[in-house]
Amino acid sequence: MAFSRKENLEEYKKSEEICEEIIGIEGIDDEEPKEQCQKQKHKMKIPKNMKITNIIKHRKNVNSEDDLIPEALLEVDLDTIEGIVESPGDPEVGCQKQKFRIKISEKIKILHFKKWQKNSQSPGTSSVELDFKGNLEQNRLAEAQQQLMKAEELLFGSKEVSRTEDEEDKLHMDYEIFVLHLRLAIHDSFSDDNQETLKSALTSILKEEAQDRRWMEVAMDQRPVWRPISCRQIHDTLLQTTVEERMKNAEDEQENKADILSTSLKREVFRMGKQVQKDLLRVVRNLKECYPPDFDICRTYAQLYHQTFSTRLQELARCKISSEDCLYILSWIVEYYPKDVLKHKELEEHINSSSLGPLLPEEDLKRLEEQYFSYKENNIRNWLSNAFEKEVKKWSDGIEPELMDGYYFSSLAFDVLPLIDGAVKDVNALLSCESKARSLLNQLDSFLLSYKTSLEELVKKKQENIPKTLTANLLNIYQFRDYVQKPEHPFLEDTRTACLSTLADLKKICHTYFLSRIHTELKPLYRKLWTQVWFSGHCEVVEELVKALENKTDSFKELKSVCREELLAELHLEVMVEYVRQMMKRKWKLKKTKSSKKQLLSSSALCLPKW
Repeated sequence: MAFSRKENLEEYKKSEEICEEIIGIEGIDDEEPKEQCQKQKHKMKIPKNMKITNIIKHRKNVNSEDDLIPEALLEVDLDTIEGIVESPGDPEVGCQKQKFRIKISEKIKILHFKKWQKNSQSPGTSSVELDFKGNLEQNRLAEAQQQLMKAEELLFGSKEVSRTEDEEDKLHMDYEIFVLHLRLAIHDSFSDDNQETLKSALTSILKEEAQDRRWMEVAMDQRPVWRPISCRQIHDTLLQTTVEERMKNAEDEQENKADILSTSLKREVFRMGKQVQKDLLRVVRNLKECYPPDFDICRTYAQLYHQTFSTRLQELARCKISSEDCLYILSWIVEYYPKDVLKHKELEEHINSSSLGPLLPEEDLKRLEEQYFSYKENNIRNWLSNAFEKEVKKWSDGIEPELMDGYYFSSLAFDVLPLIDGAVKDVNALLSCESKARSLLNQLDSFLLSYKTSLEELVKKKQENIPKTLTANLLNIYQFRDYVQKPEHPFLEDTRTACLSTLADLKKICHTYFLSRIHTELKPLYRKLWTQVWFSGHCEVVEELVKALENKTDSFKELKSVCREELLAELHLEVMVEYVRQMMKRKWKLKKTKSSKKQLLSSSALCLPKW
């Protein structure tokens, strides 16, 4: 490590002071032993924990820090010195031991203490000029490469310089060794303690590329046989190999989340996808700072990982895989990889995802999409069939629908609609094809037609729990209708119209069942309307009719409010129609036009039933 001028001068002054202390010991050599030891004891007040590891000799101009060159290493054991000076015993013997321990020549002047870093293996830490082998041992690849270039220039730089075959072979071998170390540094790019070595390797690559270009301008018979070395090509090839190895040996470090996946294909795809994200984040956080901008390393790594992931997915997609695995691959292609990996907040600004291209070729992607869509179609068909069969079985077995919050409830719509809606959204998201999503909804039309047929057969039977069953199914019908009417659900207009028509028929079946029985029981009261009995006491007739209606409508209290309102509104309308029909059946003859007409209208108004 290089010192600044100020730091060197300060160190120099400190070394001079210590030097005076040590030289002072030698200066008292001719004095009496007792006096010598007393002075030594006074002079050697140097802390025990101080380590003098390197002493730099002084050239002629001691005032210049540039002239300070390491030439000699003096090791001084201060613990031993101080122990001898302060030890009891014969002073003369102690002084003799001290002289024996410290062999300091009068010609040596201590000028500077060299500081060393703890890790001597890190590139660029040694101040001593190392040879080629020493630089390689300390991973100083840039310095080793400079030495090779100088040797190469000496051998091949001039036609006048003769060279032996042994010299060429030795330099060639040194280059082979250098390239081997270069490969190791690149291969260990993701190692945290390899960053400085990698920087040194990249510096040497740039210089070697420039040297290759220079030698390419020289005739082949005049250039070294090892040229061009093509270090950049070696680097790029090694990166690809490293990426492939890391993807092949990808291990899940996310608390074994892959282990809960049901198939080996899912676990492999999950681990590869997570490995891509983890390694690209390390590239952005750590490796990016090691590389010169010309390497565009983030884009390079992104392309390599993308291509490796794509190659493996193609192999998997071209095998015979289950529909479940097909769905998982599509999910990674459409959702997880582009959104969770490439669009990660730390990666997005460094990686142009649009330049990477698709993970799967169009042919492979279409095949997966068709397999997935067929799988979804069959699923919906089976879901609808199973749900409907389960509901019809309850009807035929005479099972009473359950009460929920005081209302009769059927789970048919609750079971079916979320499945259909989820399948439509999945297909729309994964396939980006609204026409396929719409075709799934066509199955709802055929389902409702089967529903209508079965309900018609049910009302023909004489079962005790039919009113309760129909009460629960009115809520089903309302929920289906609400779903079909919403514009956000991508029905074809013809399909929407057909479904609404079938649902209207279903509601009519239920309403007719309830209202026809009410009208049958009210017929005796209907016959009293607009008769002499009605004219003589029309209020009593109407009150009797209203009371009868109230008794009948009490049976609708287990019906959901929105369905009950629709049923009562229809009942109200039908009673009004019957009221007017009874009036139109009579033959009226008014004796006094104005008064009779007024009395008729007044009577009609008073007799309208109110709910």
